[in-house]
Amino acid sequence: MSQRPLRAACIAAVLLLAGPVPQAGAEPANPTAPHPAAPAAPAAPAPESVGVLLTRLQGLYQKAEEATEAYNATEVALKAGQDEERLRSAELGKARGALDAEKALAGRLAREQYQGTRGALSPYARMLLAKDPQSALDERRLAAREGARRAGVLDRLTRSRNEADALAARARKALETQQALAARKKAHKDEVATQLKEVERLLASLTPAQLAQLGAREAADTAAAQRELVDSGRLPTRTGTPTAAGGAALSYAAAQIGKPYVWGAEGPASFDCSGLTSQAWAHAGRAIPRTSQEQWARLPKVPLDQLRPGDLVVYFPKATHVGLYIGGGKVIQAPRPGARVKVSPIAANPLLGAVRPDPDGTPLAEFTPPQLPDEAAAGDDTGYSSEEAPTESTEATEAETSAR
Repeated sequence: MSQRPLRAACIAAVLLLAGPVPQAGAEPANPTAPHPAAPAAPAAPAPESVGVLLTRLQGLYQKAEEATEAYNATEVALKAGQDEERLRSAELGKARGALDAEKALAGRLAREQYQGTRGALSPYARMLLAKDPQSALDERRLAAREGARRAGVLDRLTRSRNEADALAARARKALETQQALAARKKAHKDEVATQLKEVERLLASLTPAQLAQLGAREAADTAAAQRELVDSGRLPTRTGTPTAAGGAALSYAAAQIGKPYVWGAEGPASFDCSGLTSQAWAHAGRAIPRTSQEQWARLPKVPLDQLRPGDLVVYFPKATHVGLYIGGGKVIQAPRPGARVKVSPIAANPLLGAVRPDPDGTPLAEFTPPQLPDEAAAGDDTGYSSEEAPTESTEATEAETSAR
């Protein structure tokens, strides 16, 4: 290799390591000169006000509760779909059993006909060769009866096959619906978990002082809303008596005070809002819809000034929260994740309206309200820590315990 290219490469490398060559007329760089000041760090954002934080927190809880009620509605539909699939499968089993029986009978008739034609004349040939008219008529009746029997077997075989095919199609559709509902249930469950994680992130960023301010601000807002509602005259001037069923529902709900809120739960160890109200009325002997939206949509509406104990009070524009009225402008409710079943002012959440599960019931002449615990009203009406989403095993255990 020539030495000239090697020398040129070495010179180029030295120049590259030495840095740029000063331009003619340019002053040499002064290594002792101060470096230009680094750009100032951006100012920290101003902390959010307590009102803004409370609004954000309540918005997150409301989204979580919307997803919870959607989860509950999907779970109800899934249970109905599972019942439908089991019914269709049972019907299909019976239809297939009947089809197998008809197939066996048709096969036996075919064998009898085949064996008969090999060893003797057919009924029709015997009718033509009868020795007298009476014998011919007898043979004709026998042939007609045998033909009708075979035709009946074939007709039943065809109908059984068609029925089995139709039931198989309905069973497949029921199973597909069940699978779609299960996927939707999981999506709603994931949505609830996402919203509650957002709540946890927000709470983890707050100081104890901010949390105390949030609690105080919420209590003040609730008290103001309650005063405004009472002053408006929209509530009954006096607490009436419930019906026998309403009293039983009220007693059941009162006995659950202090139990934790767990989304999707309907007792006996924990509840969400509509799980509490639906179970209270179920224990009173009257089945009502599982979710707050369905309770609002399907139960008769009642004006607030005609409320009686046992009625259901529904909240938020989408009917995503519900409590049970106990009189005196108060409700028993399962408020939010992290809270417990408690007594709250009726205006603790934005009111939508009220419904009555037993509009045909007659109020009792006398009623002794259930004894409430001393701490029945303790705690925030909006919880400030999230409950862990129930696992599938937890849900199964709770469902099994409720069934008992």
